[in-house]
Amino acid sequence: MLTDKAKEILKGVESKMDDTVAFFGEELKTYRVGKANPSILNSVSVNYYGTETPVSQVASISVPDARTIAVQPWEKSLIPAIEKAIMAANLGFTPQNNGEVIRCPIPPLTEDRRKELIKKAKASGEQAKVAVRNARREGVEQLKKSQKAGEFSEDVQKEAEGEIQKVTDAKVKEIDTLVSAKEKEILTV
Repeated sequence: MLTDKAKEILKGVESKMDDTVAFFGEELKTYRVGKANPSILNSVSVNYYGTETPVSQVASISVPDARTIAVQPWEKSLIPAIEKAIMAANLGFTPQNNGEVIRCPIPPLTEDRRKELIKKAKASGEQAKVAVRNARREGVEQLKKSQKAGEFSEDVQKEAEGEIQKVTDAKVKEIDTLVSAKEKEILTV
């Protein structure tokens, strides 16, 4: 039976792993896969009165059709700055403005770009798995310290380590699922 201290350590490890998986999922959303998705512009910041501000905080971003992202700035004076920021982000498309709205036509992906994105997604997945395993290692170290300090028995430590391993395996599997889903999305023409 796990003690309160062991449960607390387990909760902390699981929380770190959840954060890692959530961050990785958000990162995958920013990949341009040939379909218009407003989250592609999450990494774009514009100089707004001397402060770097995300585009989503100075404009409304919409997807009028499957191949276009529309950015409607709340202040017309921001149009050139937003356009410049999108160009500087090197997202693989060229913004066009009509004086009121910036339209970003999303070109279809080339075969090379698809392979590059898959490679990038797999590399990010590996980094996320390393972060999950680091959280596991830290949790096991905490359990060993607590056991040595006499906060619980060795049996409780071993049981908690087993629980941490189960959570680790589940999170690694979740990351693999996200990567394969993204890979399928990238390969869909």
